[in-house]
Amino acid sequence: MSKAICFKKFGGPEVLRWMDVDVPEPGPGDVRLRHQAIGVNFIDIYQRTGLYTVPLPTTAGNEGAGVVEAVGKGVTSIKAGDRVLGDILKLLT
Repeated sequence: MSKAICFKKFGGPEVLRWMDVDVPEPGPGDVRLRHQAIGVNFIDIYQRTGLYTVPLPTTAGNEGAGVVEAVGKGVTSIKAGDRVLGDILKLLT
């Protein structure tokens, strides 16, 4: 079981929760990362407050660096053990 800072509703910092999250095996075109550093920036604040809407529940932190643990079917440019960094949402597309 992994941990993440999540929020289930929009609001101030009081909506943030340290929670257990299930991390499934990667599906087709996906990768699973073991994060070593995660950036929390203004976009995360905008998402938490609802200025930029995101599907809820969600996690804070859109940028990061880490190691690829597993890759899904069809992923050819990244392999397990690779170190990656960047915009987490774009890394997976």
